[in-house]
Amino acid sequence: MTGIGDLTAVELRDELARGGLGAVETAAFFLARIEERNPALGAFVHVAAGPALDHARALDALPAGAPRGPLHGVPLAVKDLHDVAGLPTTYGSAAVTGAGAPAAAEDDDLVRVLDASGAVLLGKTQVPEFGLNCYSENLVAPPARNPHDPSTGAGGSSGGQAAAVAAGMLPLAPGSDGGGSIRIPAAVCGLVGLKPNRGRVPTADAQSDAAQLVVNGPIARTAEDAALLLDVLCAPAAGPAHGNVVHRAVGAAPQRSFLDGVRAVRRGELPWGGRALRIGVSTASPFESAYDIAVAPEARAALEAGVARLRAAGHEVGDAEVAYAPEYPQAFFDVWTTSMGTVPLPEGGALRLTGLATAFRERALDRSAVELARAVAALRRIEQDVVRQYAAWDMVLTPALAMTPRPLGWYWEGHDLADPAGADQDYRRQCQYTPWTSLVNVTGLPAVTFPTLWTRAGGAAAPTVPMGVQLIGRPSAEAQLLAVVAQLEDQGLPVHRPWR
Repeated sequence: MTGIGDLTAVELRDELARGGLGAVETAAFFLARIEERNPALGAFVHVAAGPALDHARALDALPAGAPRGPLHGVPLAVKDLHDVAGLPTTYGSAAVTGAGAPAAAEDDDLVRVLDASGAVLLGKTQVPEFGLNCYSENLVAPPARNPHDPSTGAGGSSGGQAAAVAAGMLPLAPGSDGGGSIRIPAAVCGLVGLKPNRGRVPTADAQSDAAQLVVNGPIARTAEDAALLLDVLCAPAAGPAHGNVVHRAVGAAPQRSFLDGVRAVRRGELPWGGRALRIGVSTASPFESAYDIAVAPEARAALEAGVARLRAAGHEVGDAEVAYAPEYPQAFFDVWTTSMGTVPLPEGGALRLTGLATAFRERALDRSAVELARAVAALRRIEQDVVRQYAAWDMVLTPALAMTPRPLGWYWEGHDLADPAGADQDYRRQCQYTPWTSLVNVTGLPAVTFPTLWTRAGGAAAPTVPMGVQLIGRPSAEAQLLAVVAQLEDQGLPVHRPWR
């Protein structure tokens, strides 16, 4: 049999289901990998080896014929924004850890869903403070590093999750995405990252979400693996999860499982029938009215590689003429930063925030309810306009990110991470690095990022890093997005490269 670490998540799940591997054997393998690789990468902030092995032993002790979940024995982790009974939830913040973060009394909804699926939780992974940023660097633990170039960050806010998957410490991982927090780290680390349609996945958010931006979704090495986890995330939190579930998004009819849909692609059954998809390409960004948005040569090359691969697969790809309302940057900022005004902090906690969180909190507390309502209303108008424009195409293609992976500390360069004086530069650079992701959360549409090439941005001696694209689907079109990724994988898409 292929080694445990070389199996895809689907292959691993299948081996566990048929008894070729035991849950304890599998958990012990990945825990050993975490012990070996995490010190250099900062992916995990809490490792729960004892509870994980206890759970694995209980799974191995199940009698023959007992019900088994769709992720029976598969090791997973969650971001340190989610409550896990017996583990502290630090939210990546010294404001919380400085007061001694207590252990959570119970699991949150996501953890209950994963537990019902039979997954074995190995621990919790690194995040930016309160999940605010597109980089996973904070004041309480080592930064989550990109395994392909550890001098750069792993993205955020699901940076620890992506670093762990890319480095082989996890077979796949659930992330959450409010402005790109699944797609950004997946793109940085050369993985498939899917942000589902609004309403597709039952979500209890780890932060205040006035504009309904946040949704949970998969970070994986392949389209099949992403589909496997998306099936589980769509299951209700209560009661046992089942392998052949069907799903309903807002306004959508039930459908077969996402994994079955991806496997059908392998048989030549494409969910769009025999016709070619019409895919519009755009580098326009809704942040252009506020910031200089430049597309680096590597990002443009990744986009061109994506266009070439889609055309080779038989799709019609052309320029998409789209325009965005100039009020987007301010409206999004007002909504995005509001969460810091509602975060409950312990006494003295506000003095231990990062500079960015401090600035966000001050502005949020100064913002009236009327101003917030106006910002939300502006985003809803923008949503309607963008969905109307995108309807001319089956999918819209953008670069995943505007530049190669960013060096650690780049966002607040020239300032201290704890100094609010660097906040405006920090936020501007985040928008310039990720100019196409947040709009997808505002519209509620599904989108997937995946690698299209690997490049040495710093010359021949530099590490090889991934660059990729983002495909944005029509409402409730996750199955189509995963099918396109699977189709391109079958044609040699440069998918995840194992980290050694």
